[in-house]
Amino acid sequence: MLNEMTITDFTALLASDAPAPGGGTASALMGAVGVSLTSMVAALTVGKPKYAAHQARMEGVLAEGGRLRVELLALMDADAEAFNQVTAAFGLPKGSDDEKATRRETIQTALQVSTETPCAIMRAAVEALRLTETAMEGYNTNAASDLGVAALGLSAALRGAWLNVCINLGSIKDMDFVARYRDEGEALLAEGTELADKIYQGILVTL
Repeated sequence: MLNEMTITDFTALLASDAPAPGGGTASALMGAVGVSLTSMVAALTVGKPKYAAHQARMEGVLAEGGRLRVELLALMDADAEAFNQVTAAFGLPKGSDDEKATRRETIQTALQVSTETPCAIMRAAVEALRLTETAMEGYNTNAASDLGVAALGLSAALRGAWLNVCINLGSIKDMDFVARYRDEGEALLAEGTELADKIYQGILVTL
């Protein structure tokens, strides 16, 4: 599994000419790193007498951050697997009319899966950004820069995943599917980008 590889081995694979993992998998990883930093800030706040009034909320951030980290790590492999399905579909035989029809249908199905996965990354990134905004109140200010980096990582995850949604939508023939995912993706992008910028600027003015 990709998410169980060492950092050295994963980045070497990412830098190679292997078609997968690619940008979608990297986006999921950036999201996992981002939300891990949000969890770190919460962990550095929990148990500190100075922030006792915020203990319960920070414990909630820790729990939810852990769930989202696991989800985003799982999406690393899901994205690579989805791309491999597309590659396999394009490799199907196309000698007869029946084979061509089967190939077209399989390609379309695989492209839809390859759209759904980065969209799931976008959803998780926005959830993590909402969580990071929650952590903005009453956090351990010694870790302010870490919370800002969390927002940047999650923003990169969100935008990177959106690029992967878009590149697949351009080849999908089902216009209802395209409209549904484009609408959802644009809404997630708008909300998440605004949240990330708000968090980053909010941290920057405190430094």
